[in-house]
Amino acid sequence: MFDTTTLEVLSLSLWVATTAVVISLPLALAVAWFLARSRWRGKMVVDALVHLPLVMPPVVTGYLLLVGLGRNSVVGGWLADTFGLVFAFKWTGAALAGAIMGFPLLVRPIRLSLEAIDSRVESAAATLGASPMWVALTVTLPLALPGVIAGLVLAFARALGEFGATITFASNIPGETRTLPIAIYTFIQVPGGESRAAQLILVSIAVSLAALVASELIARRVKRLQAAA
Repeated sequence: MFDTTTLEVLSLSLWVATTAVVISLPLALAVAWFLARSRWRGKMVVDALVHLPLVMPPVVTGYLLLVGLGRNSVVGGWLADTFGLVFAFKWTGAALAGAIMGFPLLVRPIRLSLEAIDSRVESAAATLGASPMWVALTVTLPLALPGVIAGLVLAFARALGEFGATITFASNIPGETRTLPIAIYTFIQVPGGESRAAQLILVSIAVSLAALVASELIARRVKRLQAAA
């Protein structure tokens, strides 16, 4: 049904998007917790920085990543020489770009879920002798799970569809950084490539719909389990 090129692009895109949400989830949980629970007045600055990728042109984000983490930069050169970790023009760079662009969409649903939790439930667990960490792991996070799932799906979809930052930072290298949107753009530019572009567009729509349906089913399942508990 699909040729080798299509399967290569699809598998790379799914791997990049999955990696993007996995590496950004721990930080997103910490930032969302801080924004939801902190009373520090300056947290609006943190909130603005978190949402900055949503309002900045993606190409600007990609260029800043290239300047900051390219092989010729101080940080990028140090990472490459010390850990062998290279981002520019590698699939890791595509994953990092997707993680940054999807980060605001991951943080916000988690933050809203945390803010909606009744503090009396957490207080009741604390009065029974549970430590703050145990309350967070066994009470707060399970109650916020629907928001976490929603954020993961939104961030995954954003990373899967990322174009501007990825092509600027990671370029358009077949088998390495040519994800679905970049492949579609490439085939549109080639005479006679419209059929392949159309095939990839259909694949993108199918993957996005599958992710949304799966997240809805999981969220409903979680809510039923919470209600039963």
